[in-house]
Amino acid sequence: MDSYDVVIIGAGVVGCLTARFLSRYQLRILVIEKESDVGAGTSSANSALIHAGYDPLPGTLKAALNVRGNEMWDQLADELDFDFERCGDYVAAIGEDEFQQLQILKRQGEQNGVPGLKILSVDEIRKRIPNINPEVSGALFAPTAGICDTFAVTIAAAENAQMNGVMFRFDTCFESFLVEKHRIVGIRTDRGDIRCQWVINAAGLYADEVMHQAGSHPEFMIHPRRGEYCVFDPACFQIDTVLFPVPSEKGKGVLFFKTTHGNTIVGPTSEFVDCKEDKAVSVTGLRYLEEQMQRLIPGADLRWTIASFSGLRASGNAICTNSDVDYSGDFLIESDKTVKGLIHCAGIESPGLSASPAIAERICLLLEQSGFEMIEKPYWNPRRKRRPCFRHLTNEERNELIAQDPRYGRIVCRCEMVTEGEIAAEIHAPIPARTYDAIKRRTWCGTGRCQGGFDMIRVVEILTRELNLSSEKISKNGPGSEFIFSETKNQRSGQC
Repeated sequence: MDSYDVVIIGAGVVGCLTARFLSRYQLRILVIEKESDVGAGTSSANSALIHAGYDPLPGTLKAALNVRGNEMWDQLADELDFDFERCGDYVAAIGEDEFQQLQILKRQGEQNGVPGLKILSVDEIRKRIPNINPEVSGALFAPTAGICDTFAVTIAAAENAQMNGVMFRFDTCFESFLVEKHRIVGIRTDRGDIRCQWVINAAGLYADEVMHQAGSHPEFMIHPRRGEYCVFDPACFQIDTVLFPVPSEKGKGVLFFKTTHGNTIVGPTSEFVDCKEDKAVSVTGLRYLEEQMQRLIPGADLRWTIASFSGLRASGNAICTNSDVDYSGDFLIESDKTVKGLIHCAGIESPGLSASPAIAERICLLLEQSGFEMIEKPYWNPRRKRRPCFRHLTNEERNELIAQDPRYGRIVCRCEMVTEGEIAAEIHAPIPARTYDAIKRRTWCGTGRCQGGFDMIRVVEILTRELNLSSEKISKNGPGSEFIFSETKNQRSGQC
């Protein structure tokens, strides 16, 4: 049976950043993930915003870790070499009643420790965003807010962790704990048992089910909340900032936001669903987006959409009657009180991405406070270098790259200018891309106007060749999503 010091359940942004932070220490660490790639759950579909921290209620973990996490992103982006931009964000009020809410948000943000908050007049916000609703009455501006590429963050953290000795196992489902004398000594998976001293539960939407396996917090439940988004064609519409409505009891509302890839996205909706895998896009959701986005920018048109998608947020909800802590709507990050050797990280919804480096930092602190021996490595390397992105290179740099590897001269995705060389490089990366969606998340291949119509067959061919697999084994996002079932030509009659 394999043995590790720490096993992390879940390879989303929180799990991967935790692995990266823990890789600083002389520990044997394993990350298990039920999907075929990192960042394939909640981290695969969200707004990719780094919130300033004015929205969470003062005194909550969300508030503290949002503000602390926000401070950490500049250094993190520098060390892990991913795109991050502090573009700031605006909360636009429509009418006098909403304008009063801006003052409340500003005071709340200041109480949380958010710097630089400012209330803008009607003239100021109209000057900054000319196509905003003419009925705008003012706006709250937060200069520390930003945007990132969530996929790139998760992959970069995982690669840096792997470079520093962390192991990853994909397509591996957690089933139960191995417990001796009220202490966890390992986990049972669908691929065998694994011994360990500590388990970190970063299972996202399934974090409640993991904790219940340990007999912990039976009253705590995660209710998946679906958010639908539309991606606009950059040739039709672009916004160079992040624009929120005044928040409501349903959340932050439908917003417009720029991305690091040049698109504008509108969303999300907010709808509780029963199934933790229900990522459907609905007509009702699209109509709601259309109605709500008109309140901010009346000229916006869903006909500009080139893609729509939805994501699920892990909303935690419980009142712990056996303690003084109310976990309703807040993060739950703690050492388990029922058994030793277990740390929970649950209910990580927005601002989970913003807070993720601070969450990882807090988990390291919880381990240290437990008395677990954590000796720093003298050779730990915090830096990871991204691979070349052809569309962002100068012609001189492109020519040099093609001279080294001619595959960089063959365009596979016309919309996003992704080359065969880039795809091959990701297949052989430290955390290899083994599916079409894994290639898409890493290179942005298939995200333009044609939505994969031109490149998909070529990507399947490249995956087949580079992984030395039959084409029938190549999938969109893991087992059960294979593209090809059998040949349709050169078959004998009755065998198709």
